[in-house]
Amino acid sequence: MILIIDFGSQYNQLIARRVREYHVYCQIEPPNIDTDYIRTLNPEGIILSGGPSSIYEKESPKADKGIFDLGIPILGICYGMQFMVDALGGTVKGAGKREYGFAELIINKNKGLFKDIDKKTKCWMSHGDSVASLPEGFEITASTENTDIAAIVHQERNLYGLQFHPEVEHTPEGKTMLANFLSDVCGCRPEWTMASFAKDSIAEIRETVQDKKVILGLSGGVDSSVTALLIHKAIGKSLTCIFVDNGLLRKDEGEKLKKTLTRHLDINIRFVNAEDAFLKALAGVTDPEKKRKIIGKIFMDVFEDEAGKIKDAEFLAQGTLYPDVIESVSAFGGPTAVIKSHHNVGGLPEKMKLQLVEPLKYLFKDEVRVLGEEIGLEEELVWRQPFPGPGLAIRVIGEITKERLSVLREADAVLLEEIKASGYYRQLWQSFAVLLPIKSVGVMGDQRTYENIVAIRAVTSKDAMTADWARLPYDLLSNISNRIINEVRGVNRVVYDISSKPPSTIEWE
Repeated sequence: MILIIDFGSQYNQLIARRVREYHVYCQIEPPNIDTDYIRTLNPEGIILSGGPSSIYEKESPKADKGIFDLGIPILGICYGMQFMVDALGGTVKGAGKREYGFAELIINKNKGLFKDIDKKTKCWMSHGDSVASLPEGFEITASTENTDIAAIVHQERNLYGLQFHPEVEHTPEGKTMLANFLSDVCGCRPEWTMASFAKDSIAEIRETVQDKKVILGLSGGVDSSVTALLIHKAIGKSLTCIFVDNGLLRKDEGEKLKKTLTRHLDINIRFVNAEDAFLKALAGVTDPEKKRKIIGKIFMDVFEDEAGKIKDAEFLAQGTLYPDVIESVSAFGGPTAVIKSHHNVGGLPEKMKLQLVEPLKYLFKDEVRVLGEEIGLEEELVWRQPFPGPGLAIRVIGEITKERLSVLREADAVLLEEIKASGYYRQLWQSFAVLLPIKSVGVMGDQRTYENIVAIRAVTSKDAMTADWARLPYDLLSNISNRIINEVRGVNRVVYDISSKPPSTIEWE
């Protein structure tokens, strides 16, 4: 087990991913974590994340200096290294030249973190502060042209610091560096798997729920489906799933999912049509955060109404994933900036009658797919592309009406049909259409038109924390565009989104 202390880096989730890729469990905690609590966790190592603050600022986040006296190997990354230096008597100051992007790392000694790595390699820098002087006992192990102190070590105390980010793909040997820390420095064994997670999770659900009943919002996506099957394995028929048709689903999706879910899952499922309630509440609303909050509230109202019909229902299960938590709230109380709220995190009412059960909240999407296969979920459900909880409400940019939803449904149906026919569906993380809140002039049949614009979004990703726009073939894009314009009334222009995450998000809202 590795403890990650969250100083607010948007890369925290990538650190966790890298640790888990080595099949070692990790847990993220805020800087104010109590040192005695750390002792009870008994981690093999601690990783101090990066963060947006400067260590010399008055309100900058700091952990208890006592962590350095625990005798546990510690790796500080970027701000984490600067905190280590500052806490142990060194100095940090604003860099004369901010370093952001690729840099050539010159390694002094090929041992420790740098075992089996060439003395010159690329690394990814992202910092405006630099270490000016080292605490006693530390030595420099690597540098760049702009940063004299790019990596440090206190050999006797097993304290390591990296000014760059080994967790990102842009540091080619970063995985090797982290693996060296986990294996050689911390002595971790790669024994944490989805099989072991499933076993532990089922046991924990049984202990938590006991003889009470659980209801679950089942969307048909991999997250809620895996959650349903996992809980079903733990408590059987004490689980009741509720599928809510909110009027914001894709074309014919409600009926298709109903057939798929009842065919593949031997679970109690109730189907509720709540379209009118959602669309009435969303009428005239254009702000994306308001949309999410409204949808979250009504979603919970429907659930609480259904829960009242189920005797002894005390728990609400959700397929919340780790990226949802990271982007919605400060992770585990840490200072990570809020990107956007998710309907199953930030959209929940403050006073909720049901207790939450979220067995997947520390997992990434690809881990959930592996878990789904491990517990026997059908391939059709395991590999369904993600679909946001707020549905088409956040893909109809601006006002939501039945007419605008209908235009988007038809365009999206064409897109998905072409994507599946081309063989790209499994290669893409997500592919979907977005209806823009503007119109453009066009010409059809020698007549002027002034109609809607549809944007196409297709991305590749491993876990949704970072994503790149998909380089789809021109012929495929041409077919999609031609079909949408010719077959969907009210659309005369199609554009393709070529932005990556970051700086953009996958969804437009």
